[in-house]
Amino acid sequence: MVLALSMDLVQLLGANVRKFRKLRGMSQEALALDAEMKRSYLSDLERGTRNPSVRAVERLANALSVKPEDLVRSE
Repeated sequence: MVLALSMDLVQLLGANVRKFRKLRGMSQEALALDAEMKRSYLSDLERGTRNPSVRAVERLANALSVKPEDLVRSE
């Protein structure tokens, strides 16, 4: 069965990264540093204009203290 999402997966991931980052009171710079990526790359991810690798998703989840699947879960 295929589930229809109101936004595509890349945009959903970006929105969730932004949500968890803000919930933790982190700046993009702080999260990028913790996830070992450039701030500009993180900014692109949050806007849904960059297609992240699985490794990037794992690093973001670790830096945000969430499970990787939480970053692609719609509410």
